[in-house]
Amino acid sequence: MSSTGKIKIVTGWSNPGGSTIAHINLCNLFNENGMDCTMYGPHPWHLDKCKSGTAQDVEVEQGDTIISHFVTVNAEQLRDNDCLHILSCHETNMFPLSEMNLSGYDAIHFVSNTQKKWHSVNHPNFVIPNIIEDLNPSPLKTGACGIIGSLDEHKQTHVSIERALWDGWEKIYLFGLVNDVPYAREYLEPLLEKHRDKIHYQGHVDDKQQMYDSIDAVYHSSKRETFNYLKAECEKTGVSYRGLDTADTDATYMDNAEILELWKKNIIL
Repeated sequence: MSSTGKIKIVTGWSNPGGSTIAHINLCNLFNENGMDCTMYGPHPWHLDKCKSGTAQDVEVEQGDTIISHFVTVNAEQLRDNDCLHILSCHETNMFPLSEMNLSGYDAIHFVSNTQKKWHSVNHPNFVIPNIIEDLNPSPLKTGACGIIGSLDEHKQTHVSIERALWDGWEKIYLFGLVNDVPYAREYLEPLLEKHRDKIHYQGHVDDKQQMYDSIDAVYHSSKRETFNYLKAECEKTGVSYRGLDTADTDATYMDNAEILELWKKNIIL
């Protein structure tokens, strides 16, 4: 595979979330190393965080490298422009590759071997982990624990809350956005009402250092993960990670230089 044009990350999701953060960090890594990259998405959250544009701004040019995520692009147009097309997959059951026609992709990028094994597709692919942001050790002794991530059925936020309550925490911070309103109404609202003195909804916090500095432990009860950001970030900050085995991906964590070299190898710029 080879490409001589620009790199364009085209995603179907650019609101807060693990995949969005991963692509913002990747876009910045490329540009910091002289590789022209722009990230395009339908939501505005990413626009001030990297070289970026909206979904409507995407223009395919001759020889581009297109890294697409959670979106369908015009494969015929890419072939006509001699583009390299990589599918960057950050999901499992939410984007099942076994049900897709993969002929329009030159290769698939997975973020962990566990995720690659789950999809089990017979198509050219490679594994490169996500970038872990620089974080400093947290002061700890805040008396609070945190539950980080989208508030939805897959993350099982209510299970994390119940585990934290069982362990005796008097202050529980919820960091994340509600992506599943029916789930929140059925499972979260009763808990928040019953334990309103203990559970405090913080919404999404852009500043991860600030977030980790406010807690001593993180509870994680996701049904499945492709790349466990929380475990790695807890290791960096010294915050206690309390995750269920279902959330463990056995992911490899690398420094930025190693990640950059692997991407260069797979897109041959």
